[in-house]
Amino acid sequence: MAVLVAGAYFMEVLDGTIITPAIPLVASSLGVKPIDVNAAISAYLVTVAVLIPVSGWLADRYGIRRVFISAIVVFTLASVGCALSGSLPMLVAMRIVQGVGGAMMVPVGRLAVLRDSDKSHLMRAIAVLTWPAMAAPVLAPVLGGAIVTVGSWRWIFVVNIPVGILGVLLSLRLVRGGPTASGRPLDWPGMLALSGGIGAALVALEHVRVAGTDWSLVGGCGAAASVLLVAAVWHLLRTDSPLVDLPVLRVPTLRITVSAGSLYRLVIVAVPFLLTLQFQLEFGWNPLAAGVMVAALFIGNLTIKPATTPLMRRFGIRTVLLVNGVASVVSFGLLATLRPSFPLPVIAVILYVSGVLRSVGFTAYNNLAFADVDGDDLTHANTLNASVQELAAGLGVAVGALLLSRIGSYPATFLVLGVVMALTIVESWQLPRSAGAHVSGAGKSLATPERCTS
Repeated sequence: MAVLVAGAYFMEVLDGTIITPAIPLVASSLGVKPIDVNAAISAYLVTVAVLIPVSGWLADRYGIRRVFISAIVVFTLASVGCALSGSLPMLVAMRIVQGVGGAMMVPVGRLAVLRDSDKSHLMRAIAVLTWPAMAAPVLAPVLGGAIVTVGSWRWIFVVNIPVGILGVLLSLRLVRGGPTASGRPLDWPGMLALSGGIGAALVALEHVRVAGTDWSLVGGCGAAASVLLVAAVWHLLRTDSPLVDLPVLRVPTLRITVSAGSLYRLVIVAVPFLLTLQFQLEFGWNPLAAGVMVAALFIGNLTIKPATTPLMRRFGIRTVLLVNGVASVVSFGLLATLRPSFPLPVIAVILYVSGVLRSVGFTAYNNLAFADVDGDDLTHANTLNASVQELAAGLGVAVGALLLSRIGSYPATFLVLGVVMALTIVESWQLPRSAGAHVSGAGKSLATPERCTS
């Protein structure tokens, strides 16, 4: 089931950006300007982020199995609509529907795995769930470029159809989970305020450009996001049946994952985006060559993956996070040294090391997130963490673009991101040495981490 959910996660993340290399062809086919096609990307990302908070309620109300299978069906049918789109408004509308399926598919599938795995097997399951978040953003430019090179841009969405059909068939056999007995009502005010705030924030971030930013739009959406998110927090802390139970953040390991883990994701997600631009605009490489070199990150992710669990079992999650944080800061210093004159193998090794650290960090934070969360709190913890991580991922590319536009230098931009990465070390230092020990298996004699009660 974990492999099935990981496949769904990969498909959802991949479709967020795979259309990027095809933008000129889509624009030519639909008779619009290339810049206008960005609406199809933004519509998908915003829809996913906006609807994630309601996924936990749907899973409780209608059952994990029913919601997960329905989400795959919606995603697949929307992919058919995208492939058949004859105009940009139709494509944007189908991307919104596709985002509805993606928003329900991934958090609910992850919840199914969390509920079905006991603590001793949780690390192995989460390791399987982690690789799509690392691989998909790196593979998207290469895969998208390859598909549009040998065929039509519509094939980008056609490939989802057989994958979706296979996913439904496997889900009918593997996924379990019926409605719960909680019967809690849907928190409409919380959903509207939280979803509206996340949506406004992502719209603002998606419209930050290296040049030609519409600052009135960005400022207006940013202000609206601030007001809505503050109102959402105020409401969620006072209602009897909140959409997201914020007091679950009293669990220290979850709280640090939400803070340091989201900051880590923000910084890391910006790296492939910046490297792709640097290799093409500064080094003078073609898109395919840039995509292939950036794929060295994925190779680093993949090859270290079997060792991430043994590392945490041997040294503990806290030690792994601290060492990985320091090494990641150093890796940003190495990225800042990249020059067109560097031998290709040297560049590949630097990217490979960055990918290794990326994999270790993602896996450690994902294991830490739910290490001390049990029972009904899993739904709220899963929803909250998914929403924050999605927002951080959207913020990463926008922050990278904003820094680059203001600093005007790729090396300096990587150095600034390295400084931001250093903040995660401060957060990780606050963890007890035994954090997540009963999940990782490290230090069997250590006491079980205590929950914060104030």
